[in-house]
Amino acid sequence: MTTGQHPVDAVTQEIIEGKLMATVDEMGIVMARTSMSPVIYEVLDFACGLLTADGELVAQMNGITLFTGTFGVQVKALIEKFTDNLADGDILLSNDPYAGGTHACDFAIVKPLFIDGKILAYAINVAHYLDVGGSVPGSLAPDATSVFQEGLRLPGVKIVRADVFSDEILHIVSENVRLPEIALGDLNAQVATVRVAARRMAELSAKYGAGVVEAAFANLLSASESRSRAAITALPDGRYEAADIIDGDGVSLAPIPVNVVVTIAGDRITADFTGCPPAVAGPINCARGALQSAVRTIVKAMVGPQEPSNEGWFRPLTVIAPAGTIFTAEKPSPTGWYYEGSVHASELVWKALAPLMPSRFSAGSYSSLCVVYISGKDRSGQPFIHIEPQHGGWGASEHRDGADALIALTDGDTYNYSVEVIEARFPLRVKRYGFNVEGGTGAGRRRGGFGIVREYEILGEDASAYGSFGRTATQPWGMDGGGQGSVNRLQIAPAKGGALQTYGRVAHIDLNRGDVLRVITGGGGGWGDACEREPLLVEQDLRNGFLTEAQASSLYGYNTRISG
Repeated sequence: MTTGQHPVDAVTQEIIEGKLMATVDEMGIVMARTSMSPVIYEVLDFACGLLTADGELVAQMNGITLFTGTFGVQVKALIEKFTDNLADGDILLSNDPYAGGTHACDFAIVKPLFIDGKILAYAINVAHYLDVGGSVPGSLAPDATSVFQEGLRLPGVKIVRADVFSDEILHIVSENVRLPEIALGDLNAQVATVRVAARRMAELSAKYGAGVVEAAFANLLSASESRSRAAITALPDGRYEAADIIDGDGVSLAPIPVNVVVTIAGDRITADFTGCPPAVAGPINCARGALQSAVRTIVKAMVGPQEPSNEGWFRPLTVIAPAGTIFTAEKPSPTGWYYEGSVHASELVWKALAPLMPSRFSAGSYSSLCVVYISGKDRSGQPFIHIEPQHGGWGASEHRDGADALIALTDGDTYNYSVEVIEARFPLRVKRYGFNVEGGTGAGRRRGGFGIVREYEILGEDASAYGSFGRTATQPWGMDGGGQGSVNRLQIAPAKGGALQTYGRVAHIDLNRGDVLRVITGGGGGWGDACEREPLLVEQDLRNGFLTEAQASSLYGYNTRISG
């Protein structure tokens, strides 16, 4: 392998690539072990990466899927802002959704990595903060109509100069968030991770020379680009369309139609979102960086799902979208629940490409992260904020039933809380956690996966909750004659009796001791004619309690086929 004046032999190239992956993984381990927020160390709502001096991603740990495409945009925005005003020992902070970010709760910490007075690379860590101020605990008001209601924004500041923290910036952060000790602890953890990256890249450069490392970066990106183009070339050229509905925006219940046209031409792929509606009043909008990332997630699943992510895979991709739409929101449009909008961009591309790769792309899934915020006072009278993404049912593919209780497309390698952690840290008791058998899934030759039911009993006083669930009316789509999946919903069972309350996107719910908050996530869509499902699989679902006799008969014609 030869790039410019620095040839890199195959063995050295492999070693450097391994070191890059080991570095980002080490960053992730340090973050999980030193952060103070359970949404980081339990859910793993963060990701770490390394980028070239030009802001091109070369390595990323497994983490939040949606950060796959935002790292480069964020770093390039900071490069443009600071131009030549960076020095060794500087560390930058940004949480600006309109400069490559996602929403104000995602703090990006970026460190330029200098070798011999020149920037060799950038290290980045993006993590979700429990609270960054704003109108509600947790900062993500489901009915926000302006970004100014969504908390503190710091669009590119030097949090560290000459390896010394800026007391002024730390003071601004601590005075504008509800849980300052946790926020500053997470900030320290992020800074520790990028310093780890600096040490590891210095070791790599000392061993091989900065020129060889830069050449290895270029080789890695070029090789990934070639593999991506080959995978795209193997697909039939054509124009592939998809449409879907977003169920309200948090301010209005009105359905929001969205669409995409995916064009494959030779070794290039284009996703065109022209025709999607303008940015909506509520906070499910996403900015262009999140749209890019949403599309990249699906392209990566198509061209190299098991390979480490880097910018090269996405060089054959073009994303077209006019400014100011629901997928390309601009200031001051709210973006707090951006993942509820961006997941539909991902699913649109997924849906358009599913007929091309039926063994890899499934029918529709529950889609929404179904996040609920529960806040109040804990046993010692201190404020608490509990945030948790929920798992749900994925759609069936041509040859396999859908995955049960898997995290949504946007969140990648993240988790929900263990029951033990919830009950130890918060005044909550988990009363039920199991499959949403009652809601069912999309029937088909291959059925959809099951969602979950998770119930939280409120043990404290003066608690409240809010949430923003998508797919509460529009069911996950089936493929090739498969049935539609089931919908998501949030329910409250009052301790003092009364009617069961059901919600989708809701800005505030008062909770009393003994109330039960129930999260219900939907099942995925089915694939193929349900009457073609093998009796053995129907019988297996019957034994597992996934079907009743009546459902087996009505959905799959089971009784008729057995008697025949």
